[in-house]
Amino acid sequence: MSDVLNVAEIFGNNVFNEKVMRERLPKDVFKKMKKTMEDGAELDPSIAGAVAHAMKEWAIERGATHYTHWFQPLTGVTAEKHDSFISAPNSEGKVIMEFSGKELIKGEPDASSFPSGGLRATFEARGYTAWDCTSPAFLREDACGVTLCIPTAFCSYKGEALDQKTPLLRSMQAVDTQALRVLRLFGNTTSKRVVPSVGPEQEYFLVDRQKYLQRKDLIYTGRTLFGAMPPKGQELEDHYFGAIRERIGAYMKDLNVELWKLGVTAKTQHNEVAPAQHELAPIYDEANLAVDHNQMVMETMKKVASRHGLTCLLHEKPFAGVNGSGKHNNWSLTTDDGINLLNPGDTPHQNMQFLLVLACILKAVDVHADLLRESAADVGNDHRLGANEAPPAIISIFLGDQLEDVVDQLCSAGEATHSIKGGTLKTGVATLPDLDRDATDRNRTSPFAFTGNKFEFRMVGSSDSIAPANVVLNTIIAEAFKDAADELERADNFETTLHSMIKKMLMEHRRIIFNGNGYSDEWIAEAESRGLPHIRSMVDAIPVITTEKAINLYEKFGVFTKEELFSRAEVEYENYAKCINIEARTMIDMAGKQIIPAVIKYTTELAESLNSVKAACPEADISVQSELLVETSALLSDMKVALAALTDITEKCVAMDDGAAKAHAYHDEVMPAMAALRTPADKLEMIVDKDLWPFPSYGDLIFEV
Repeated sequence: MSDVLNVAEIFGNNVFNEKVMRERLPKDVFKKMKKTMEDGAELDPSIAGAVAHAMKEWAIERGATHYTHWFQPLTGVTAEKHDSFISAPNSEGKVIMEFSGKELIKGEPDASSFPSGGLRATFEARGYTAWDCTSPAFLREDACGVTLCIPTAFCSYKGEALDQKTPLLRSMQAVDTQALRVLRLFGNTTSKRVVPSVGPEQEYFLVDRQKYLQRKDLIYTGRTLFGAMPPKGQELEDHYFGAIRERIGAYMKDLNVELWKLGVTAKTQHNEVAPAQHELAPIYDEANLAVDHNQMVMETMKKVASRHGLTCLLHEKPFAGVNGSGKHNNWSLTTDDGINLLNPGDTPHQNMQFLLVLACILKAVDVHADLLRESAADVGNDHRLGANEAPPAIISIFLGDQLEDVVDQLCSAGEATHSIKGGTLKTGVATLPDLDRDATDRNRTSPFAFTGNKFEFRMVGSSDSIAPANVVLNTIIAEAFKDAADELERADNFETTLHSMIKKMLMEHRRIIFNGNGYSDEWIAEAESRGLPHIRSMVDAIPVITTEKAINLYEKFGVFTKEELFSRAEVEYENYAKCINIEARTMIDMAGKQIIPAVIKYTTELAESLNSVKAACPEADISVQSELLVETSALLSDMKVALAALTDITEKCVAMDDGAAKAHAYHDEVMPAMAALRTPADKLEMIVDKDLWPFPSYGDLIFEV
């Protein structure tokens, strides 16, 4: 068949990858470029021109007219400024297509209008983008045509990080340096780099675009601010892993093709728990590439959805009453020669290198649980975390039976003598084969779970960048590795010191281990008795990044300066207040201009009908209609009062100047006022004629796709 899709042929077609560079670059230039990418070395400026020329020629051959430095400012989305390849016309009026090494390496977007948290004044406009050559350039095909996108970092005129990528790259350097010190202690002299590998699972909702465009709340905020639950939700659990509907399948097919051309290893797709909810998961990438690819995934999801008459919702909680969306961040450490530091092997109780790595991770997560929790803090995630559908807002680690048993042996007896084996799973059906059973089960309620050879951090929100979570993981584990390496390098007896160190770390930090039900009330009480932090909201989480502990950590490894940390705290407070303000104003607009007029029309028609019946048939029993009119009018009154209260408190908060106080006011006062307005409105939706209700219902949105 001519329309058969050959994934191997299209994969990476739109990427300026190693294969393309080998074909197009002079041999000596390619060799230097490859060394830069593999060793993390600084780019040799002498080869920039040759690389830029080859990149331009390749892009133009594929229809590109413009290039852009593609970067990730603190706005939650990517940014870009397009420049064409044309130069000034010559004497004959013809243009030449040019792209220099300088244009490849450095860009200069206006930095004044991006969030900087006070690092830049409005009049200080200069900022720089710098090419991250470890993340390959790619071509994007859309209504603008074909654009060469060059992944870059973004910093201010003075060098402060204004983006997500710069601190990520710094943190990768930190964990690389310290992990290599640990490996050298165990006699590894061949590995040259240790790289964090990340595989982010992306959850999302798809709704019909025409219905979406009738909902101001979805358009302005990404979530429904009003909406009564339909008769059916997710309680039958029939959507999870169910057969993919034709319309959604067509979308997924096109999405995969787009991502494969961009070199994104989209591998797994399925229906998620809630109706209209789905998931896409890639194969693992190096952390900075995984971050870039996840941004591409989110952008491509939205773009492809519109082609199919759909809208992709990435908000963490677009619909109350059904599961929200997260982004499981699967993290591990791998050497350049293929060694996974988180692989326990068949006998983890004897694998001292793995046990040291595990102990360091337990220590890092326990000491810096607050930072890890903050890394997953965003406005939408407040609706999801701890809601018995996602991890609780308490950081703990699930190790599983096998590793927890090894930890128990080391802590109680001082040494581990055995590891629990998985065994064989018998199905009881003669025609089915016996299955190898893993040594431990999984725990979907754990925020940080060991799953065989990696840790799955399940708190990250679906709309959020995965960069902050990985910055924290890389940095806190670099610190734990450094502490261990410092002591072991000066030890007189390595084996004895190593054994004592592992036991000491496990005993001091085993409180972070929890294999039980993270959704239970009992766990909340137990976690508090253990002294684990329970940070319930984004506004409560933000202050942890400016503590003395956090500042010392990040400055020690050059990941953030004190000024950069305070600036990010200010950006997050400001973002929280702005987002809740938009939600509140949207509710005010929808309630005042849509819902209340619809209810008034309904009650007016109902009252007129009652009067007509009374006039035509005085003896008729109209008690039900009368009661309905009274009930509706009472709810309408409640709604009017709640609307006035929300309007007043929102106006008061808008006038506040202090960023932290303003964010707290929106959380403590505006959010409850929004809930108070929603309650009568959702009750009215269940009474008022569907033909009069001003926008599509939950049932329309999540079941009619």
